[in-house]
Amino acid sequence: MKQIALDIALAPAPTLEGFAGRLNQEAVQFLAQWCAAGRQRSPVPVYLWGEAGSGKTHLLRAARHALQQQGEPCGWLDAASPADVPFEGSWRAALMDDVQLYATGQQHTAFNWFINAMTPADGQPPRAVLAAAQQQGIKTEAPQDARAVPGRGTQGVVQGQAVLIGSLRWMQELGVDLSPFAAALQEQQAQGATVSVMAVRPGDAGSDEGSDVPPQAVALLAFGDEAKPGARQAIETLHRQGIRAVMISGDNRSAAEGMARRLGLKPEAGEVLADVLPGGKAEAIARLKAAGGAVAMVGDGVNDAPALAAADVGLAMGSGADVAMHAAGITLMRGDIALVPAALDISRRTVAKIRQNLFWAFIYNTAGIPLAAFGLLSPVLAGAAMALSSVSVMSNALLLRRWKP
Repeated sequence: MKQIALDIALAPAPTLEGFAGRLNQEAVQFLAQWCAAGRQRSPVPVYLWGEAGSGKTHLLRAARHALQQQGEPCGWLDAASPADVPFEGSWRAALMDDVQLYATGQQHTAFNWFINAMTPADGQPPRAVLAAAQQQGIKTEAPQDARAVPGRGTQGVVQGQAVLIGSLRWMQELGVDLSPFAAALQEQQAQGATVSVMAVRPGDAGSDEGSDVPPQAVALLAFGDEAKPGARQAIETLHRQGIRAVMISGDNRSAAEGMARRLGLKPEAGEVLADVLPGGKAEAIARLKAAGGAVAMVGDGVNDAPALAAADVGLAMGSGADVAMHAAGITLMRGDIALVPAALDISRRTVAKIRQNLFWAFIYNTAGIPLAAFGLLSPVLAGAAMALSSVSVMSNALLLRRWKP
């Protein structure tokens, strides 16, 4: 009896380079950029969707492998993972696979990861509320049945009670009495903070008891926004280009106007549109277009997609949501707001070059065609003149390579 040596090795780790899906090359290229070493990743979630067997799990595992190869720790959660995996603050990314198969415990873990992974653009720890609770020795737990209320806030069940956190507008719609917090509310709004209210609905969350009674406010949460680095300089550049800048915000008017003044905008001149619901951004763009002039919209979130599509020109940040990039006509490869005036400037210069080339081509043909028709221009000279015309057009266009933002 002979023994046969078989070369049986473990399957190699999935890689982006080893993904053979011609129809999904855009997804592969995006993930390759997203996993690039040293990249400042956006807090906006990245979603992969497709039919069963299209390679979503392979791509996600390949992204995890690429991050690990660079020494960047990341979390992994799938349907086979334990239900109580804690979130690690050292993670550079949290990857979740087959979320539609999660059990209840895994859904709670995924929600906890999602909240903890919301990192702002400046890279500072975003979990200010959770950190403050830990400093005071307050134990926190993931809510049950948590769901978002578009444009208003979020709600869930904590220890059997229905808890709501959302905007002042939502609380007013629910009839919440905010008079006990009137002084603190006015003080925070005067400082330009965005204020949310936490309210508890009386009665047990699983019963109808207290359903007709308005929720009771128990706390205020004040959030201070920080402008992106270079945002004020970008707006000043737009003003020098003769472009009017308008800020559309869902924050209350006090907070929005405070941020606008820090950016050099003039609320009294109508350069701030506040208290705008996510669905109202497209309507705001339509009103600006009706007032006259072309309108360009800059955004990076899911809620910005309708407005980006409604504008004459939509500019999406490459670090933003995929749906925003699909809705926009222009995608800026970095999340640098200074690229907005640069993109508009290079676009204006490109159009100017096109007009110059069309003008000189028109002059050339206007002069050359009659001369050739009357026999005053030999075919040899006409051919040389045509070649020279093409060279002049290309040379004029190549001058754009000297452009710098």
